[in-house]
Parts: sequence; C-alpha cells; structure tokens
Amino acid sequence: MTGTVAPAQASLASTLLAAYLAQLVANPLRTKALTSGTLSGLQEITATKLSGMPRSKNPNDFILGINKRVVQMALYGLLVSGPLAHGLFELVTKRFLGKEGAKWKIAQIMSTQLITSPIQNATYILAMALFAGARSTAQIKAAFKQGYLNMMKTSWMISPLSMAFAQKFLPPNIWVPFFNLVAFVFGTYVNTSIKKARLAQLKKEQQEKRDEL
Repeated sequence: MTGTVAPAQASLASTLLAAYLAQLVANPLRTKALTSGTLSGLQEITATKLSGMPRSKNPNDFILGINKRVVQMALYGLLVSGPLAHGLFELVTKRFLGKEGAKWKIAQIMSTQLITSPIQNATYILAMALFAGARSTAQIKAAFKQGYLNMMKTSWMISPLSMAFAQKFLPPNIWVPFFNLVAFVFGTYVNTSIKKARLAQLKKEQQEKRDEL
C-alpha cells in the first residue's frame, strides 16, 4: 500500500512541477508575481508562528478574518516584488545572453549585486516602513538608516552564492522562483528574529510597568 502511494505522490509532484514550469514559459510575469505573492504571505504566517507572537485581538488588524500584515505582504509580493524581480532579471540576463565563460558569470553576479539587489532591498525597506505606519520623510529615512545597510551586507553574502548555484545547476527560466525561495527562507529567519525581539521588548516593558506599580 505504501509503495503504491509513494509513486503516486511523486507522479503528482512531477505533474504539478511540469505544469508550473509550463506556466513560467507561457506567462512568466504572472507566474512569478503569483509565486512571489504566495511566498511573501506564507513568510509572514510562518514567522508569526515561529516567533510565538500572540494573535491580535484588535479587529482593525484583520481583513476578512486574515491578519492585515499577511494581506499586505501577499499584495507586496504579487504587485511589487514579483514584477520588479521579473523586470530586473530580464534587464540583467539580456545583457549577458549568449555570453559564456567564467568572466561573464562573474560579471553577471556583480551586476546583480550592484543593480538588482540594491533596488529590491530599497523597495522592500520602503514597503515595510509604510506597512509599519511610516508616512513622513523622516520616518522613511529612519527605516532606511536602521535596516538598509544590514540588508545589503546580507545580500552581498547570500546573493552571490545563490546566483552561482543558479548559473551552474538551473535553467534561466526558473531563476526568479529559485531566488524567491531563497529570499523566503532567509526572510522568514529575519522576520522571525525581528518578531522575537519585538515580543521580548514588549514583555520587558510590561514587566517594568508592573514593577513600578
């Protein structure tokens, strides 16, 4: 029975993967946007669970029963992050189309570090600041001052490795979903760490208030 189920599951996974890759070829922008939106929303859900962040009791924090931040992140992935990644990917890969050799691979990695990553990270910081309630120029500048450089340092460590892996083992048409998956794993870790730190700070403030009483 078990031997029958396993091949069936493998066959289903292969069928779904083939269908997904076919959609990447037929509708690359739409598929990448939907992938990014799904992973972005899932990242927020996962980070909230892993961090132990309690569910808000404020009805204003939900949209149709779904955490507002999850909706915001999903829309960000769908409407901003996914299309932006697709456009930047097309811009960089067309520049190196048909060019082989180690020097061109290194040049492509450098282009990613100097063009793609800075733009994507800046967009992410801006979106997160707006989601957190920042509206003034000073608040947005503070968000960039606090998080942008650290994010770029991390990108400069992770992005070259993921790009080198993609160059060696993956066809170009699935690079963006692969990078989305890498960003999902790392983003979930960062998001979880931020939420844990925030939760610890809230507990500390509550304890200080109780001590004052």
